[in-house]
Amino acid sequence: MGEFLRARRQAVTVDEVGLPDVGRRRTPGLRRDEVALLAGVSADYYIRLEQGRERHPSDQVLAALARVLRLNADATEHLYRLANPRPSKRMGRPSAHVDRNVLRLIGSLDRMPALVTNDRLDVLARNAVARALYEGLAHTDNLLRLTFLNPESRKLYPDWEQEASSKVAHLRAVAGPGPDPSLLRLVEELSRGSEDFRRIWARHDVGTRTQEFRRIVHHEVGELILWHVTFSIDGSPGQRIFIAQAEPGSSSERALTRLSMTHPVGG
Repeated sequence: MGEFLRARRQAVTVDEVGLPDVGRRRTPGLRRDEVALLAGVSADYYIRLEQGRERHPSDQVLAALARVLRLNADATEHLYRLANPRPSKRMGRPSAHVDRNVLRLIGSLDRMPALVTNDRLDVLARNAVARALYEGLAHTDNLLRLTFLNPESRKLYPDWEQEASSKVAHLRAVAGPGPDPSLLRLVEELSRGSEDFRRIWARHDVGTRTQEFRRIVHHEVGELILWHVTFSIDGSPGQRIFIAQAEPGSSSERALTRLSMTHPVGG
């Protein structure tokens, strides 16, 4: 919890919380005593929280810290989970098996790219349009590896910083206080291979990916503006379906149609 509080404290400015900017600051963001003052706790108590010497803050303190640190709903939930870790409800390692009915569902979407991923963003299944969309790229087995370990991802994602930050925030959200060892191994791999991953991971941003517009540039059909939505799969803990669709009648829809025609189902 201490690392999370420190990172989020350093991301908040005095202007955001209405404090005067007095004196030279050696580090960005708020000072510990400023957070303590705004949260209504003693400076010593807050320091113990950041240093990990105080492990049981009350819900009232957590709510005050979430308010001061400008945490969104996902980050607030993450803070509560860090302060009150509970045993995972999942038994054993999450399965990589994708139900045949889910495979049939995504396969029927012949004009929409669709993927099935787990918490680590390993790609467990994809339909024909999604295969065409990522064709020829390295590291398509995992969306984080694709983003951080493949230089071509900066061409694929013109809004690369936003795309990368969103995926890392997702990884923080699913990690929690006791992440799966395989997730930790992925973080270590990405940290070794990408300075950008280390930079973004250190911010401790937290957020789940639900629905958003994103831009992708395909080497054959050009730029696509797609609306992405995510669904959790009941009965398969950690598995999600990512579906993307284009605005009807748009150039993006025509581009997806060309992709589906050149890469038909079963082709």
